[in-house]
Amino acid sequence: MVSDPGDDRVSDYFRLRDVNLRRSFEAEQGLFMAESVEVIGRAIAAGYEPRSFLVLQKWLPEVSAWAEAADVPVFVATPDILTQIVGFRLHRGAMAAMRRRTLPELDAVIGDEGTLVIIEDVVDHTNVGAIFRSVAALGACGVLVTPRCADPLYRRSVRVSMGTVFQVPWTRMPSWEVAHDRLRERGVRIVGLGFGPESVDIRSIPGSRRNALVLGTERTGLSARARTHTDVIATIPMQHGVDSLNVGAAAAVALWELVR
Repeated sequence: MVSDPGDDRVSDYFRLRDVNLRRSFEAEQGLFMAESVEVIGRAIAAGYEPRSFLVLQKWLPEVSAWAEAADVPVFVATPDILTQIVGFRLHRGAMAAMRRRTLPELDAVIGDEGTLVIIEDVVDHTNVGAIFRSVAALGACGVLVTPRCADPLYRRSVRVSMGTVFQVPWTRMPSWEVAHDRLRERGVRIVGLGFGPESVDIRSIPGSRRNALVLGTERTGLSARARTHTDVIATIPMQHGVDSLNVGAAAAVALWELVR
């Protein structure tokens, strides 16, 4: 039982809402946080290894077998101590510090079939998680993220994705130029989701070729560089004067059109 919120044994879980601290700490330690028994289970099922668990007493039976199999500690705390450790009220009552894995090569994620998604510089972790959940639910085969995109394994991204980030192959693309060439080599059409005089109704995109759907950042959408590397700019028809959707919602609508 952990009785001191400053106990060094649980330092992996300190100040989970401090994004800058967590970004540097987790990269340095090669860790990410999985929150809730359901998400932890999906991470372990996908082959990720836990370093430790931090749980309320009620969740101890749920995680004990995982901890025993991995030979790692389980730290149990009261709700008040747990809140002081992580910096907020943890309603789901269970967390695990998981070890990151080396990301796959670009070619391995692109593969030979299926629809791909490219997330360009999306900075909100909630949006990244929502996109991954749509990718998994609608059957796209993989995700490429740009170097400046928010971390798909950040705690909030993982939670919003409901752990589907562990099921979908993904990697960071080194540059637009490299990704463009590799996609072209595989015969993939690059479809940017955005507006402009050249844009077409996404419902008109033929399904005779593989597609890679590009989703731009929250404020400005597709960058000029992304637009130069697309084969077509597609838009989602809207009504009642609405001119855009949240990128997470737009991803779901556009993917539905491209994969059906």
